[in-house]
Amino acid sequence: MAEQVAQHVDVLIVGAGISGIGSAKHLQDQCPGKTYAILESKDTFGGTWETHKYPGIRSDSDLYTFGYRFKPWTGAPIASAEAILTYMGEVIEENGITPHIRYGHTITSCSWSSADSQWTVHARRKDGSEVVFTAGFLWMCQGYYDHKTPYIPDWPNRASYKGQFVHAQLWDPQTDVAGKHVIVIGSGATAATIVPALCEAGAKVTMVQRSPTWFYCAPNVSELADRLRTIGVDEPTIHRVVRQDYIYNFYEMDRRSREEPEAMAEDLRALIRGYVGEDFDFEPHFTPKYRPWQQRLAQLPDGDMFKQVVAGNASVVTDTIETFTDKGLRVSSGQEIEGDIVVACTGFRLSVLGEIPFEVDGAAVNWADTVNYRGMMFTGVPNLVWVFGYFRASWTLRVDIVGDFVCKLLNHMDSAGVHKVEVALREEDKDMKILPWIDADNFNPTYLMRDLDRMPKRGDKPEWQHNQDYWSEKEEIPYIDPAASEFVYDGVRAEAAALEAAE
Repeated sequence: MAEQVAQHVDVLIVGAGISGIGSAKHLQDQCPGKTYAILESKDTFGGTWETHKYPGIRSDSDLYTFGYRFKPWTGAPIASAEAILTYMGEVIEENGITPHIRYGHTITSCSWSSADSQWTVHARRKDGSEVVFTAGFLWMCQGYYDHKTPYIPDWPNRASYKGQFVHAQLWDPQTDVAGKHVIVIGSGATAATIVPALCEAGAKVTMVQRSPTWFYCAPNVSELADRLRTIGVDEPTIHRVVRQDYIYNFYEMDRRSREEPEAMAEDLRALIRGYVGEDFDFEPHFTPKYRPWQQRLAQLPDGDMFKQVVAGNASVVTDTIETFTDKGLRVSSGQEIEGDIVVACTGFRLSVLGEIPFEVDGAAVNWADTVNYRGMMFTGVPNLVWVFGYFRASWTLRVDIVGDFVCKLLNHMDSAGVHKVEVALREEDKDMKILPWIDADNFNPTYLMRDLDRMPKRGDKPEWQHNQDYWSEKEEIPYIDPAASEFVYDGVRAEAAALEAAE
């Protein structure tokens, strides 16, 4: 068999979800001479918004910040998956991105060669055929969870249940729930979305949760955006102003959650009371054990889930599952709950860099052995940037920031005439504490804690960690000097190269 000829591009973007499409736009605008391709394993764009089909699926962030800075959002702040896909499709069409996307391509390996200063990427098409790409730079936008296999706890006797069991990630949209009793396991954003949607479809719902979640309830409108439209302000300006308003409000909520958590908690309860009345009882089902924002704050537009609880269409059980039964499940208190359908909203299975095998000059990469540079690059792994967004702010805010950084880095490499860049600990970092990737006291979602040991490490200095703080990063990342001493180009530390050039 003849050796396959590799297709070469300057930059290979992995994933055609919200991160990949945004990154492609930034690359086109800021590095117009670069050739690129996007590899996407699905048959279409959208990422998470294409994967999930469960009832009511919607954003858990406002679209003024979850949307791109370069594309005005004109709909309701909390948007359906359908609306988000339409928005993304417009970005692709308006910017001529379609010819660059290779759908149905699943990457099977990535290998870096220092001798060639390029990545070789093997991918498998839907028909089983293999294709090879080479690229000077990898831009990893594949997300952080396994799109095919969700996380399902190993509950005792689940096989004995005679009804329909499904994880929300694998929901069949053709499922008819009218007149049925549905048990929803979980209490996070997915559960809080699916419960009111099932009720609206005619189901009776019992939400079984191990522990309560904090919720943010507000009307699904932007009064500021509507007012600006009324007085004739153009959409790009509205988008920019409303985006800043949301960013400021996020900052205040995050600050108050850390500095005055009890007051913040009471404010969140007051918002809920606005939909269910002053006499609503928060105990025991709606009093979380952690402070607001220590885990993600789930948004409930118009308080929809609480309205269904008050109306009697949804009920809540707070307990641990002891066992499944043939008709449902039994919790530790002994209460038995029967249901025609059980929907597990139990979260994701973490996927570190897409679970793709990586090699650098023939040596396998173990991400847990690397130290993370600002949540974007990794020690010992050249010409690669990873997009990982924010937990407390919209994911896409970081897509924009990282996009600017990558383009600045690529343009710097071109001007310096170098082909390889990596980050490396400096002499002053040798005694730095090496810590888990995220501070569990600050943020500790279960899906991340389960596999934290598989993630890259962080240091105790700002440049060697992903601090999850948009408000500091937006003032720091745009001003990163590509000639700073943590960067190594073609095997020479940037600082040393600068001194040599000066001499």
